[in-house]
Amino acid sequence: MSSYPVHTIESAPAQSKPVLQQLQQAFGLIPNIAAAMAASPALINGFIGLFERVHASSLTEPQIQVLLLTNAVTNASEWPVAFHTALALKEGVHPADVDAIRHGGLPGDARLAALSTLARTLIEKRGRLAESDQGRFLEAGFSSEQILEVIAVVAASTITNYTGSVTRPALETPFEEFAWQAPTSGAGCICPP
Repeated sequence: MSSYPVHTIESAPAQSKPVLQQLQQAFGLIPNIAAAMAASPALINGFIGLFERVHASSLTEPQIQVLLLTNAVTNASEWPVAFHTALALKEGVHPADVDAIRHGGLPGDARLAALSTLARTLIEKRGRLAESDQGRFLEAGFSSEQILEVIAVVAASTITNYTGSVTRPALETPFEEFAWQAPTSGAGCICPP
């Protein structure tokens, strides 16, 4: 059981309230992970600022969701995997591509696979991309500027992934069907049937 409170707009610190109100309007609910984040105005305000910029980048929403899902799986963070599974499907990412990512694989779509590979490589190599890593991404039709945008997505999702792993928020009812359990060792996941 988590020792971190899941704040409401009423219980959150004053500097966190505007972000929770914004998330309530955007999603129709306050995601539990953000409600836990709200205990730290510095964290939640940094999170929302970066996420707003990520969603204003040249990457499409389906591409961003592929990145966010890949990052959550790579970081073995359970709440974000479920949440970004739901959002990826809502954004039209093919269910087989979503399933592949959830199991530690790559999407069948070549451009989405390039995005997923770059995100995973950034996390696993702690940002130390080889020229060949960058070259494969560029060969898939992306630009060098988009490598930097992927870095921004990885940074933003690291906030969510680490917060989820530390605070372990409960999964909201709309996302329960996408529950995911981090593997105990090795690649892939232990997913419900």
